[in-house]
Amino acid sequence: MPYAVELLNITKRFARTVANDEVTLKVQSGTIHALVGENGAGKTTLMETLYGLYQPDAGIIRIHEKEVSIKSPHDSIRNGIGMVHQHFMLVGPMTVLENIVLGAETTRYSLLDLKKTTAEISELGGRFSLTVPLNEKVENVGVGIQQRVEILKAIYRKADILVLDEPTAVLTPQESTQLFRILSELKDEGKTIVLITHKLSEVMAISDHVSVMRRGKIVGEVETASTSPEELAEMMVGRRILLRVEKNDRKAGDPVLSINNLSYIDKRGVNILNNVSLEVASGEILGIAGVEGNGQSQLVECITGLLKPTTGSMSVDGIQIAGLTPKEVFARGLAHVPEDRIKRGLVVEMDVAENLILGLHMQKEFGTGLAMNLKAIEENARFLITKYDIRPMNPDALARGLSGGNQQKVIIARELSRNAQVIVASQPTRGVDIGGIEFIHRTLVEARDAGKAILMISADLNEILSLSDRIAIMYGGQIVKIFPNNKVKESELGLYMTGSKRGSSQKASDG
Repeated sequence: MPYAVELLNITKRFARTVANDEVTLKVQSGTIHALVGENGAGKTTLMETLYGLYQPDAGIIRIHEKEVSIKSPHDSIRNGIGMVHQHFMLVGPMTVLENIVLGAETTRYSLLDLKKTTAEISELGGRFSLTVPLNEKVENVGVGIQQRVEILKAIYRKADILVLDEPTAVLTPQESTQLFRILSELKDEGKTIVLITHKLSEVMAISDHVSVMRRGKIVGEVETASTSPEELAEMMVGRRILLRVEKNDRKAGDPVLSINNLSYIDKRGVNILNNVSLEVASGEILGIAGVEGNGQSQLVECITGLLKPTTGSMSVDGIQIAGLTPKEVFARGLAHVPEDRIKRGLVVEMDVAENLILGLHMQKEFGTGLAMNLKAIEENARFLITKYDIRPMNPDALARGLSGGNQQKVIIARELSRNAQVIVASQPTRGVDIGGIEFIHRTLVEARDAGKAILMISADLNEILSLSDRIAIMYGGQIVKIFPNNKVKESELGLYMTGSKRGSSQKASDG
């Protein structure tokens, strides 16, 4: 079978960092080729070089066995290459139709031939199961539709090679299934697809071939049918990885975090949270699932004191915390792993040792007044760095120089070292590679087994199903369903997450 893409000995450097080190990747025409690897392995850099966002320092690019020079996305589009980025490149206030044709307009006498363009796009949408509301503004449609718009935009520009970067990161199970159906149809039409993903279940379900990257190099190439998730994970990390979460049955105690009829109305007068009631007991993980933007972030911010709820009450072990400042909330026994580690969790220009005492720096052991106990701060850092396997193992390393996984480990080490009764963990493994995910999951289970009450918010349903003892679904700012255990199918979760199915709005208490 001929090759649609050949990247031969591609090298790309950023200052002293070698992102791609003489990488050779060959993708057969009319196939779905998965590209997997840990964060920082060089996957996205390699594909963005193919798309013209970067120029290689060395190497050759061939498209359909012809050597080409790709110096910009315009060159890649001219060579039939389209890329759907993890964060969509769409203009919200413009319509779906305008976004699709932007920069590739069909004109008549220098004017947009709206009738012809609409007919062409409608035909393409029907042919590839990519039907979209052409006259709706992009900001008013869901992420699943926005992704279809991105794919349709590439096909409209006559792309026969499609690169998709983490395409299911923000999709529900139903939307992911529909995407896979679309990709299969595109393959049947002769399109070539490169799929960057960290979800090995998706690799096994949809791809024909897999290339594994580690530290800027290709370390393995296999046919999907002849491999397994365990083998791929080991190639990615360089050691055996436990892909399942091992935990004992829940032995929950009394409720520790209690939330009653919590509502929050924002400055625009929009009711973001509507009578949310939850209870999390000691020794359990309550997972909250939902499509992002349904009030999960605001719920966490109300609990942790970053927002003041409009009505309702919250308590930790019977002590009211509603309306308190973050400092006061933490003093009452709550720890917080924020969803945005850069914005909320770290001061990236400070070193690891300093970040490990953020919020704790007023404790007597670390200093008095303006005088900091540097020896105690360093000893604390070295202990936590070892316990939580933070790399590099250097207390003086700046936080901004750490990988995403190690930045997350710094936050988790700090928050769990508070010995708080309640841990609110929001997107605990977002942007973390497979080795870091394994460690973080194990750490959360150990905290649960030590009697902590853990409220976990995650957009990753595999994470929700693997870690949670009970599962609550948020939709439209409400708790719409509570499952008393994690014995539920992703497809059923998806129905509640999209509002297609509604349960009784009940208190997420035991049972």
